[in-house]
Amino acid sequence: MVNETSRWSPTDYAQNASFVPELGAAALALLDPKPGEMILDLGCGDGALTEKIAAAGAGVIGFDSSPEMVEAARARGIDAFVVDAETLADPEQAERFGHFDAVFSNAALHWMLDADAVASGVFAMLKDGGRFAGEMGGDGNIATLRGAIRAEITARGHVLPETDPQWYPGVEEFTRLYGVAGFADVRAELIDRPTPLPSGIAAWVKTFRAGWLDQAMVPEWERDEIGRGVEKRVEGALRQADGSWFADYVRLRFWMRKPE
Repeated sequence: MVNETSRWSPTDYAQNASFVPELGAAALALLDPKPGEMILDLGCGDGALTEKIAAAGAGVIGFDSSPEMVEAARARGIDAFVVDAETLADPEQAERFGHFDAVFSNAALHWMLDADAVASGVFAMLKDGGRFAGEMGGDGNIATLRGAIRAEITARGHVLPETDPQWYPGVEEFTRLYGVAGFADVRAELIDRPTPLPSGIAAWVKTFRAGWLDQAMVPEWERDEIGRGVEKRVEGALRQADGSWFADYVRLRFWMRKPE
């Protein structure tokens, strides 16, 4: 089932989230795409990193749950499809798209709440000996930001779910889950990565928590106010001396393979 809080505007994403693909270089290096390979970009977004995989000479298609983002990826010339990652283990998915030499995912797995289904699905879509590499939010990711958003929305009388609708695992949890799915040589590490936000905190909230605000039934007129309120709450922790903002990102970077 698609995470209802994962809602994206390609325009807002292009304006306020360009750092996501720009900082995906390390994950892309782990993937190490080769000419002639067929690669799946899982959670491809607007296709900015998918383009770089294609530029390496590999064949590539993108999957994303957002029709708007898939349309933006197609505008770049990417073969992108609206696919729920939790359905990849269904035999008809491999029948339709084939099997891949590698699967790549950047900044997307944490939105996919049935992690077991995703792991089994990636395994099913890979050829024997294929690899899965990428990066996602890890344990402790945006803890300060998440706390401030929850406090601001709750203070305004809106109701949020008890737990945040994202999955930010630690290394042990992640490696165990993918090992159970059948993968070998699972390698994962947590990386503290304070990330500059050129557009500021309020723009980040508008872009990355649009679906969450939908779920809390926050009216459009109040959303900019909430963004400014969150900025005030995190100013002491996430504002630099020069006035610029950053987010307290923690990333989980990983590589694994499907046995021969």
